[in-house]
Amino acid sequence: MIEFKEVEKRYGHFSVLDRLSFSVKPGEHLALIGPSGSGKTTILRILMTLESVTAGNVLINGVSLNRETRSGVEVEASEAHLRRMRAEIGMVFQHFNLFPHKTALQNVALAPVLTGRLSKNDAKERALQLLEKVGISEKANEYPARLSGGQKQRVAIARALALQPKILLLDEITSALDPELVEEVLNVITDLRNETDMTMLLVTHEMGFAKDFAERVLFFERGKIVEEGPPGEMFHSPHHERTKSFLRKVIAAGHRV
Repeated sequence: MIEFKEVEKRYGHFSVLDRLSFSVKPGEHLALIGPSGSGKTTILRILMTLESVTAGNVLINGVSLNRETRSGVEVEASEAHLRRMRAEIGMVFQHFNLFPHKTALQNVALAPVLTGRLSKNDAKERALQLLEKVGISEKANEYPARLSGGQKQRVAIARALALQPKILLLDEITSALDPELVEEVLNVITDLRNETDMTMLLVTHEMGFAKDFAERVLFFERGKIVEEGPPGEMFHSPHHERTKSFLRKVIAAGHRV
């Protein structure tokens, strides 16, 4: 479903991703962990076409994300190509990114209308169904300012699902929440994991949730994969000393593993 091939991302002389290669199977649930600045969020932003690559290639279902062929010549992807590619992808951001002047219902219904996939009435109906799915249908007509952090994040999850993506990207979705609100959001993601066949990539510092969520865990540092494996192995018997050191610090900070 997803393949990174020798991907580099640089800002001047600073390298965020260093010849990164990995792949994700259709329907796989993958957790990306590691210290801040290790490149995890950059991977999601590249997949969402919010960042371009400096070198290398990213494939979605065998089709290049950042390159396309026109008149038999491979060129940089056009905006039209990028729009087609990201139509298969939904992303939930750390800080919600809801439109403050639109209600919860309007936030969720907007994308299907703008992309021409649904009429306004059909988009409204789907938005109501999605808000019910994330347990917040009673807040459909509320504006973000009147919602708690957990409620805002559940609206953001519903919005990401509105275009029925094949890939769902989750970027530190609980880090901006008060501790007592974290569980309600993680429960929604657990339900999605169990009830859908979406490919899901999770960037998180919630190691306990990563362990329960993922079928495979990748540990990053300085734009490279240091170690990967099933969660039981990664969290309880990692092989690389850097992984062990990172997890010791996480546990010392009070996070469940």
